[in-house]
Amino acid sequence: MDLMMNQPTSLLTVFTPAYNRAHTITRTYESLCRQSSKNFCWLIIDDGSSDGTSKLVQGWIKEGRVPITYIHQENQGMHGAHNTAYRNIHTELNTCIDSDDYMPDNAVELIETFWEKNRSKEYAGIIGLDISIEGQLIGKKFADSMKSTTLTGYYLNGGAGDKKLVYRTEVIQSTTEYPIFPGEKYVSLGCRYFEIDQKYELLTLNEALVVVEYQDDGSSMNMYRQYWNNPRGFIYMRCMDMKYYKSLRQKFRAATHYVASSIRASETSIIQKSPLPFISAICYIPGLMLYFYTKRMLNKKLTIIKKP
Repeated sequence: MDLMMNQPTSLLTVFTPAYNRAHTITRTYESLCRQSSKNFCWLIIDDGSSDGTSKLVQGWIKEGRVPITYIHQENQGMHGAHNTAYRNIHTELNTCIDSDDYMPDNAVELIETFWEKNRSKEYAGIIGLDISIEGQLIGKKFADSMKSTTLTGYYLNGGAGDKKLVYRTEVIQSTTEYPIFPGEKYVSLGCRYFEIDQKYELLTLNEALVVVEYQDDGSSMNMYRQYWNNPRGFIYMRCMDMKYYKSLRQKFRAATHYVASSIRASETSIIQKSPLPFISAICYIPGLMLYFYTKRMLNKKLTIIKKP
């Protein structure tokens, strides 16, 4: 693991996992240079890039416009990059800004001002808004009456769209690290957030903290492929869902997906290894059907891509 450091004490760490995004991460850098508040540092986790990202970052460190810590590691996937980030954050707060996204010029100031006014160990941190590059809100704002919410609670109560999470570092560091499965590159980032939801809520901030642009090769654009290629990562997530979800309907849905991923992984003793064996047994046939449906949809997508 290569490490270059230039990180003074700040309130906030902005961390960026990067994998062959030299063509977009400059936009992220420029937005950080424009921040109206300088009370932050930038942590870049280079997850095995081979496109010149390292050379770019070395130049930025020499410029000295933004305090940067740069860590290069072998490719582990987004969740592995997050693991490394959380191990190396020393500020009170942290937030992830992806290498194809950027921050509005006042985002750090908004976080700083809001946290100074509302700082409390009763909360896990802040949940803010995402906007598109056209300036359109992603999903919905928070209701004026909603001072705080868990992430899962927000979506279960009609919330919509990606939201920007700003966590207290000691809270996120207390959660279970994402597992690394050989040959797989995906575990849902929501697993650690779900664990936090069992103890804390997030303070709501109806302000845009990130500008997002979804890439064709991003995780959100390739979910069928992710589902098929990373079954053990999905098994891990569905076991957590079965453990923490409150409603029976949610548990049945999670068990169905657990069965489908277990079949894909050629897992033995599917029912016996489930956190909810009885429900998983009931969901075996639906899970089998989901397995074949996913396989069909993935093959259909690949066929479309191959057409001249």
